[in-house]
This record gives sequence, structure tokens and C-alpha cells, in this order.
Amino acid sequence: MPVMNTEAGRQAKFNQLAQAYGSDLYRYAMWICGNDALAKDLVQETYLRAWKALDKLNDTGAAKSWLITILRREYARTFERKVPKFTDVDSVVVPDDRELEPDDRAEIKQLRQGIMKLAPKYREPLLMQVVLGYSCEEISKQLDISKSAVMTQLFRAREQLKQRLRKDGVTGNVHELF
Repeated sequence: MPVMNTEAGRQAKFNQLAQAYGSDLYRYAMWICGNDALAKDLVQETYLRAWKALDKLNDTGAAKSWLITILRREYARTFERKVPKFTDVDSVVVPDDRELEPDDRAEIKQLRQGIMKLAPKYREPLLMQVVLGYSCEEISKQLDISKSAVMTQLFRAREQLKQRLRKDGVTGNVHELF
């Protein structure tokens, strides 16, 4: 990464981070919020906060974890400042989602709902592993817990999710999902 002696060096470092981790940030944001517009906003807010604090990033090897932490905190902040928006029922337009196969739509929806119903203690490590591809060691550092605690939480998350999917009537081999 370029040295940050100049504004151009700082900009280059930031652009490299944004390019390297942008898709991971968006993918993680989509999983935690399930809304395209909000996910894009979360990534933009993450970039804004990262830009402001870029000089504090000493270890570029930890950049991905640093950015994910910023995104997680920004997502939590959305609930602190969010005021419910009321919409007139007559003006609601229901999108046409016939492009997806009905079975695919249902399975994706059930899986996402199942994951989001898990307690945060189990949901976060599972999302970090499945969506971001983090190793147990990386999750351990990110969540500031031991590697064995991560492994336990991942095991319990999968078991709870399998039970929930079976209860919700997901057919087929639930073990194939994991």
C-alpha cells in the first residue's frame, strides 16, 4: 500500500481498500439487513467513517476486519436514529418477482429468515463464516472471543438453524445447506 505522506497517497490507500473489500462489505450488509438500499447506505457510511479514521489503520492486514467492524456498528446506529416511516397503503406498489423460480424464492427466504432469527451470538459468527468466508481465527479476532467459543457458536448456530428449517417444513436434506 502507498505511504500516506501525501493526500494522493491517502486517497490511493483508501481506493485500494474500497476496491478490495467493497463487494464483501455489500454482501455482509445485505445479509444483516436484507434490503438493497439500506445495504448500499451502510457501505457508504462505512466508507465515510473509514475515510475519516484512515490514519488510525496501522495494520493493513487487519483492514477487512476493521471495515466489517465499522459496518456492524453503523448497522446498529441505524436503529438508534431510525424513525418509523408510514406509507399510505393505496400507494404501495408490489414488485413483480416472477423472474425467480417459486421454490428458489421460498428457500432463500426461509434460509435468510432462519438465520436472522438466531440470537446475535450465533448469527454473527455464522454470517461471517458463510457470507464473508472468515476462518474461525478471523471470527475470533473480530468478535474478541476465543477460537473454541467461535467453533461452539458456529456448531450451535447450524444446529439451531437446521431445527428451525425442519420445523418450518423445508424439504430435502437440510445437511446439504451446510
